[in-house]
Amino acid sequence: MELLQAAMDVTLCRAITMAPDGLTRVPLPIRAGRIGSSLAARAYRFDLREHLIFPGLINAHDHLHINAVPPLDAGAPFPNSYAWINAFQAHFEEPAVSAALSVPKALRMRHGALKNLLAGTTCVAHHDPWHPAFDASDFPVALLRDYGWSYALGWPEYGPPAQQSFAATPAERPWMIHLAEGTDVTAQAELAQLDHMGCLAANSVLIHGVGLREQDVDRVIAAGAAVVWCAASNRALLGQSLDPRRLCEAGRLALGTDSRLSGARDLLEEMHGIATRGELNHKQLLELVTTQAARILRLPLRGSLAPGSRADLVIVEDRGGEEQSLVGIQRSHIRAVVRDGIPWIADPDFAEWFAITGMDPVPVMLDGRPKLMARSLAEPALVALEPGLELIPDRSERKHDLAIEVQCS
Repeated sequence: MELLQAAMDVTLCRAITMAPDGLTRVPLPIRAGRIGSSLAARAYRFDLREHLIFPGLINAHDHLHINAVPPLDAGAPFPNSYAWINAFQAHFEEPAVSAALSVPKALRMRHGALKNLLAGTTCVAHHDPWHPAFDASDFPVALLRDYGWSYALGWPEYGPPAQQSFAATPAERPWMIHLAEGTDVTAQAELAQLDHMGCLAANSVLIHGVGLREQDVDRVIAAGAAVVWCAASNRALLGQSLDPRRLCEAGRLALGTDSRLSGARDLLEEMHGIATRGELNHKQLLELVTTQAARILRLPLRGSLAPGSRADLVIVEDRGGEEQSLVGIQRSHIRAVVRDGIPWIADPDFAEWFAITGMDPVPVMLDGRPKLMARSLAEPALVALEPGLELIPDRSERKHDLAIEVQCS
């Protein structure tokens, strides 16, 4: 399918746009998949009065291929992630787990990406080996690329060795590792161990950090390193999570979901849980999944609506300002999720935008609400993996041409 987007200019008129310094009500131009710096003389224009436009969200930690694997039913919290890994070995023998893992990995990767996209996440950091499925032009989300990683200090059997991969990662690119994922002395000792190995630096991105003590947080901030917080996963596996406030205030915290195997359904659910518990306010949460995540993961073209940024957008109705309109919202209430200026899933009244970009949508139901979704995402086997998503049969099997009017300034 050839998309016409590169030749199309779009202006989102009278939208209320979230910007770093607050809300603005100026038109938002999109040109060649990027946020424009000026309005085009000729452009397709969409009136989004009483709407908010957010940057596409960034999930700073996911394991895309295991989002349909049933979680381990554990009666008590684990002292650390290594104990959970050991307990999970027997879980592999359960029929439901075996069935989930028998699905081709490429399809499971697409499912994990689709899960993210449906909730407004347009970019994901996948903490596992690169997979050829990621290079498909219709992969549902953008991915963090050109980064280094190791899995965990206490599980060297999987992934590149920590010192070797850290040394091979350029200083300007992020290097990721699960660290201090626990509440016991094993987890608490890992930051000092990492530092002794020479792997704690400004590009180090530490996943979880539950076992970090006050002096450890001081060391992380002093090094310019960062932590990815996966609150729901930490609570499910370990019974507690880190205190996010100091890392957040220092700009050294991002948010991740850690997959449905142990974590939240998606970033929206993750943010809602944190807000409900009062751990961070709505403004701080929005920064964790936009500007702070982009800075920590070295993604200069994402996480904002600045001119030149990728036109990855989440469009919602204005429910009383930016702090009330995204944190706590259900994914089915998102009006449109846009990647590179093209809607991939949206309410039916966005059909014209699909049409002018050459994106062929199909009708679906998402958690009981009608939507249009890019046809490339409507593979029956893919849709079947996602609870709450279903295809709507096209009984007429007819295509309707839309009359498009080009409006000129």
